[in-house]
This record gives sequence, C-alpha cells and structure tokens, in this order.
Amino acid sequence: GLSASSNWDASTVSLHTPVAQLDSALALFAEVALRPAFPQNEFERIRRDRLTNLLQLKDRPTAIANQAYAAILYGSNHPYGRQLFGSEASVQALTTVDLQTFYRSNFVPNNSTLIIVGDVNPAQVEAKVQALFGGWQRGQVAVASLADPPRHSTTTVYLIDKPGAPQSSFRIGGIGVPRSTRDYFALSVANTILGGSFTSRLMQNLRETRGYTYGARSAFDMRRAAGPFTASAEIVAEKTDSALIEFMKELNAIREAVPAEELSKAKRYMQLGLPSGFETTQQIANALAPVAVYDLPLDYYNNYVQNVEAVTQTDVQRVARQYINPASLAIVIVGDRKGIEPGLKAVNAGPIVIRDFFGLPVAP
Repeated sequence: GLSASSNWDASTVSLHTPVAQLDSALALFAEVALRPAFPQNEFERIRRDRLTNLLQLKDRPTAIANQAYAAILYGSNHPYGRQLFGSEASVQALTTVDLQTFYRSNFVPNNSTLIIVGDVNPAQVEAKVQALFGGWQRGQVAVASLADPPRHSTTTVYLIDKPGAPQSSFRIGGIGVPRSTRDYFALSVANTILGGSFTSRLMQNLRETRGYTYGARSAFDMRRAAGPFTASAEIVAEKTDSALIEFMKELNAIREAVPAEELSKAKRYMQLGLPSGFETTQQIANALAPVAVYDLPLDYYNNYVQNVEAVTQTDVQRVARQYINPASLAIVIVGDRKGIEPGLKAVNAGPIVIRDFFGLPVAP
C-alpha cells in the first residue's frame, strides 16, 4: 500500500510492501515523493470531496465543537486556530499552483527523514535509496512563524446553539505545551490519571458513576508549538449542567496530591502499553516518525519505561498546577441553547458567551 497524509507538523508518504516487491515498490514510492504531478482533474475531484465533507461536518456537533474550540483558543490568525481540513473559503481558493509551491518549499531532502523497517540489509537498502533519491536537490526550507495566541485570563463558557441536539459536546481547556517540553513524562502520567485511560478519573466519574456519557477524556496535544489541552465528552443534554460541575471538580482535584496507588497504576498502564505499539513493521515506523519530526533522542524508547517510573507525586502535582488552571479555562459547549442555558447559568462556572459554529461572536 502507498499513502500520503499530513498533520500539524509533518507530511508523510508511506509505503508498505512485501520484501520480494521492494525494488518496484520503492521506485513507485520515489516517483510519488519526488515527482508529484498534481493533475487538474484529480485536484478537482478531491476538492469536490473535501467541500462535500465540510458541508457534512456542519451538521456534526462534535466537529462544530472541535472547530470552535480551536478558533476560540488560538484565534483565526494562528494556524492552530484553523482546522486541518480547511474551510469552504480556503478549499475554494486553492489552485494546483499553490500545491506545487508548497511542495517545492517543503519537500526537500534537508527537511526530510526516510524510515525503513523490515527484513532488509541496511547496506543494500541504502544503495537502492541512493540510486532513487541521490539526485534530490537540497533547498531553502520555509520556516513558519507562529503568532502568539490570545491570552485567556478568566474562565468563560462559550455556548454554541444546535437546536434540538440530544447531546451537548464539551471541549474544556486551554493552551498546553509543545512536544519539546521537559515535563513530557510528568504531564503524560498526570493526564493518564485525569482522562487518558479507561480507568481515568473523568471516565470513572462521568461514565461509570453518573452515566452522563459513553466516554470522557483529556489530552495534551503536543505539537511543534504549544498545542491545546482538552477535556472532552458528549453529554446527554439534560445532564449538561451536572456534567460541567463534575468536569470542574476533576480539573480542580488533579491539582491536589495524587494517591501513591493511583500514580503507580497510571505508570504501569503507560509502561505495559508500550510494546503493543511495536508489533508490526508499520507500527515501528510510525513510532519512529515523532523521533525525527520532534528531534527526540535516539534512545527515547529505550529509556521510556525508566522515565515514566521516575515521575513522582510531586512532579504530577507541579505540572497539574502549572498547566491546568481552572481559573482560566475556555469551556466550549455545543448543544440546544434553549434547554441547557438556564442550568449552565446556575452552575456559574464563568460568564456565558454565545458563539457561532466557527467560534465567532454572534451579533445580538
């Protein structure tokens, strides 16, 4: 299989092939990576598909919540304030010339890493790669400058009206940390306890104890620059206000000392989960990609278990207090305003501001 994808920080071209077909598959892989044609008819077909998808997303509260949350946290001038799949206006405005310009500016060997995992001889593979990629010209790499996102000084509830919605989509949090943070392991353990596993506090409280949702979770999305910290759930509409009370309770509680047994359980969960990401050649290659993209030490995985083990109760409390601040949260809720606003007012988590599907202010 041959595929390509892009995320916030990197574009990836992937090849998965039997070793017996490596020569012909690698030649095709090089053709795609080095000489993309961007034909007009294919471009128009994909553009039509994307515009159709964007229309469908307008009807999905989860997609509306994600879009509005990013825009509210980062503002529309920041790349992280926009969606990866674009908007109707940006997709309409694109041309094949834009694609070629982007490709030339970014797809250069001094901005790329080739990862090969499989039953191959390193010297032989290197010779094959040299023959196919040896003529690839180095180039100037465009460095994206990111404006500082707006600061959120007080906790605010941003309510987006979806009349008749049977559920309310919650996105609660703020701007987190970049992948380069020195607190990576402490934050990963803290988040595992808060909302990163099935036995996490958010899941146990909102799903198991109260039955407000099928799943509540939290995550630090660590990118090249500081990505969002988000606690999220889809909540049955009539429990919207009750759920907000429980979310706030947990976001406050994680800032207090974590019991030793709970800390130990979270560390085991992370350590025992590591091998499952290294079972296939594709998984190993995927795991090595962040090492290249984020310039992690080459012994990152060798030391992973020890680094998780070294996280203490003091570390977890310090990072929770530093990076999860209940006094300056953006609380984005997409739901039936008529049904949920009175209850949310009574919770009094912060002022309620009405926004549209794109996170922008609604004219009164």
